[in-house]
Amino acid sequence: MDANEVIMDVAATGSGLGILDWLVIAGYLFGMIFIGWFFSKEAKTAEGYLLGGRQMKSAWVGLSLFATLLSAISYLMVPGEVIQNGPAFMLGKIAAYPIVVLIVGFFLIPVIMKLKITSAYEMLETRLGLGVRMLGSVFFLLLRLMWMAAIVYTTSAKVLIPIFGLSESVSIYFCFLITLITIAYTSMGGLKATVYTDVVQSFVLFGGTFLTIGIIAFKLGGIGNCIPSERPAHWPEFQWGFGSAPGARTFMAALISTVVWFVSTNGSDQTAIQRYLSTQDVKTARRTLTYAMAASGFAGILLTIVGLCLLSFYQTKPELLGMGAGFTTGADKVFPLYITSQLPAGLSGLVLSGLLAAAMSSLSSGLNSSCSVVMVDFIGRFRGDKKDSINPVKMAKLITVCIGIVVVLFSVVVGMVKGNLLDMAFKICNLLTAPLFGLFFMAIFVRRATGAGTLIGAAAGVITVFVISFWEDLFLGPTGLKGISILWAMPVCLLVQIVTGVLASLVVGTSGPPLDRD
Repeated sequence: MDANEVIMDVAATGSGLGILDWLVIAGYLFGMIFIGWFFSKEAKTAEGYLLGGRQMKSAWVGLSLFATLLSAISYLMVPGEVIQNGPAFMLGKIAAYPIVVLIVGFFLIPVIMKLKITSAYEMLETRLGLGVRMLGSVFFLLLRLMWMAAIVYTTSAKVLIPIFGLSESVSIYFCFLITLITIAYTSMGGLKATVYTDVVQSFVLFGGTFLTIGIIAFKLGGIGNCIPSERPAHWPEFQWGFGSAPGARTFMAALISTVVWFVSTNGSDQTAIQRYLSTQDVKTARRTLTYAMAASGFAGILLTIVGLCLLSFYQTKPELLGMGAGFTTGADKVFPLYITSQLPAGLSGLVLSGLLAAAMSSLSSGLNSSCSVVMVDFIGRFRGDKKDSINPVKMAKLITVCIGIVVVLFSVVVGMVKGNLLDMAFKICNLLTAPLFGLFFMAIFVRRATGAGTLIGAAAGVITVFVISFWEDLFLGPTGLKGISILWAMPVCLLVQIVTGVLASLVVGTSGPPLDRD
């Protein structure tokens, strides 16, 4: 079914954004531009532009980190996943957060903050050589470029295209518009503008979810009526353990994959590490992490409830669901359908602003962190201290614009990936997350690690995560064999990469000096 049929179904239920909705959305977008302009006068040096002067408050940076990692994909993915498969994935995900705080807060942040660096990948060269640093930088840029492309594509194809009733062929124009607005405030104000717009966007995001829950609860006669009294027939059986069927979404698989994802992201991704480096010390950075994970847990609970509310609402009113969305297929379309067809004037605009906030907060952070990696790990590393007429802040702004153009081009590729939004998140956004962290694990925790051994381990990790993620595309047709759940792609990849890297380090290369962890 195409987007035109979706919008016809929506229109049949009385949907459409009114003038008040558009005023709310326009006000939100104008506010983001204003914040970028306001902080532009403070971003006069490269460090001020990229790290906010290393004096930013933990609460604001924590909310920024939360908004960065909770993208529009998550905003749509969680309700859709709950509607289609039940809450097992989200329960496992939320249970993982305290474990993440302990591992990252006490084993990774002290090492990161000990080194007064701008790019996370500087530490890789110190420990394992230039080749590993370059590989880490390339991994990060590919990871974040595809992540940003997936975000703008999802916002365009899953939200804006159905609203306007247009063909998905024009999705690239919406991708360009979202990226252009985000580039405007990100390039003007640097990291400070990114952080404070993220804070505003966090409150907009939470406001949208609260409104959705409240309105559905009111329509159904109370929040108790939003929770299914028995397991819906289309949900798979809830499984706590590892699951007997290939591809099962179990509680334990969700917990382990979430721990690996958050530890990998917070321990190797410039987007997260840049937030910690913008604070003044280990204690403040640790509080930043705690605020971010608490906000993530709260948002996860809210979005799970949104999914349950939407399921209950459309179970009682199936005639409003339309042909484009459903419980077993098209579950990712249910939330956008509800926003445009059931919310009162003005509130639709606010909830849509929440979706845009989720997209643009992640996009702005990705642009800023990618810019810092290009400047420090490529331009700065190979140009050295050459003095020329190029102002570093102007250079950073130009690089930000160039990265934005690449993101728009990459968004064309994202639409070709099969599966729901959860599958797309793992296949595109998370494909290199574990391989990237594998480099840092070797640098921080394996004293005998060598550069050559680490590179061999990285090759094994990339092959592993690619095969697991794209098993059905590669082998299901020719062999008929189903692979393991995509939730295991990152944990298995990391295990294979570390074991291979350790064994290879015993055979090839010489180890560098260990990092100072005291």
